[in-house]
Amino acid sequence: MTATQLNIPFETRGIEFVLTTQQDQIINLQKMQEHLRKYSLWDCVNHDSFETNGTYYNRFSLKQSYKDQWAPNWDTTRLYASMFIDGRDNKDDLDKEILVAMLLATIPFTFPSYEELISAIHIRHYVVDAGYRAALNFDTEAAERPTDYWHYDEEAGFLLNKGKSIIDALVKATQPEDISQAYSFSCYRATEYVILLSIAKELKNANPALLKRLEERSENRAIRSGEFHEVFLKEYGSIDNPFPMKYYVPGDRVWFRNPDDRSSDISGYEGSWVIYLGHNLFTNFWKRDQPFTLETKCVEVYHWKDGAYLDAHGELQMNESIVESCVTESMSDPQTYKMIIERMMRYRDPKGVYDQGGCIDTSRESPRLVCVGTSDITIPD
Repeated sequence: MTATQLNIPFETRGIEFVLTTQQDQIINLQKMQEHLRKYSLWDCVNHDSFETNGTYYNRFSLKQSYKDQWAPNWDTTRLYASMFIDGRDNKDDLDKEILVAMLLATIPFTFPSYEELISAIHIRHYVVDAGYRAALNFDTEAAERPTDYWHYDEEAGFLLNKGKSIIDALVKATQPEDISQAYSFSCYRATEYVILLSIAKELKNANPALLKRLEERSENRAIRSGEFHEVFLKEYGSIDNPFPMKYYVPGDRVWFRNPDDRSSDISGYEGSWVIYLGHNLFTNFWKRDQPFTLETKCVEVYHWKDGAYLDAHGELQMNESIVESCVTESMSDPQTYKMIIERMMRYRDPKGVYDQGGCIDTSRESPRLVCVGTSDITIPD
């Protein structure tokens, strides 16, 4: 697939349940029917129940007519407008936006039970809430945490103080009462804390034993970077099997790639990790009252190339003031704005390639299963 290949034959796959008995299948269908009716969505959905080699399946996807009306070309960034909902202020509206976006998935979201779907929706709701509330300072070198909950170990990272609640600790680290006292994070680590907080909140009700195991491990060694991805997240989509470019589910972790070879060598500017909040908004951890839209995020990443400079030691650095100035100028010039959107609203190039690709990633990340008996989160020693 090339970076500019846009006419990919997508198909709506939605939500799929993989069940062990016919009775499970019947009960699952009843629960889903009731849940979809709660949001006036049952008549908007195709559903299919079948059995293959002793495994029972229920599948649910949004009907073509509603897809065309609410999310043409699988563009979920406008669901709030097309469905007249506002997930920023209304919990039921956010849950509906999450559910409809999942029903539009071109790569199916697969669950072993209705309860896992509900937990997944809960977690996404927590992620969005924590994303809105997070206020942090950007720093890829220094890092700090509230000392009443955390202490630092050179090899193990930031560790939870013994006996402390990891939920309280993550809230304290990411949601300071005084924004001027915000703690320092990279954008990647910031998304980890927001997601971990949300998983922990759901574990408190759905799987307390796993929450206890998480706290015990967090007292001894941080789960971070590649290990965090492997333990807690599932990645959907790939270069060969991408999501539609404007397909996002509230609560997704999303990467915007910097397509500029030179400025991408600056630490922290290889790309930008953010959370999709719904309502065509993405987190801005450094200015939480100014979340990005899909379009403004594209413009910001585009102008990183203009903020790159060599310091007195010959090291590449980023001048954020120049970036902000360029963004303001481009947003006020329709021709320039159109050019930037056309350049950036393309799938990214493969790793190590800087050619004609844009900043849009082909995959999305979301938390793994959490319920007792079906969770696929294994916390290593």
